[in-house]
Amino acid sequence: MAGLVFTCWARVILGRNWSGVVQLKQDHELIVRGPYSIVRHPIYTGLLLAFLGSALAVGEWRALLAAFIVGISFWRKLRLEESWLCELFGDQYRDYMARVKALIPWVL
Repeated sequence: MAGLVFTCWARVILGRNWSGVVQLKQDHELIVRGPYSIVRHPIYTGLLLAFLGSALAVGEWRALLAAFIVGISFWRKLRLEESWLCELFGDQYRDYMARVKALIPWVL
């Protein structure tokens, strides 16, 4: 549940900047408050936490494998997003990347 709450919080803070596919929107702004001050991709972090919690609750190694595969797909997508965000926001985004980890606070 904690992962889903974190995801919802991030989605609310992101507001009109959110989309289901990787795209830059007109008047796109860099959000660095709320959960975005903890990790750069809190929606992915929250979903991964929810997947991991579900996998542990199920107790099957296949569920952990599925969570790992989802994690790899999120990592691939966030690298694309970050490439675009670096193009759009330049040094401002690179400074943000230096301060805030991508998925796991203070780790990754």
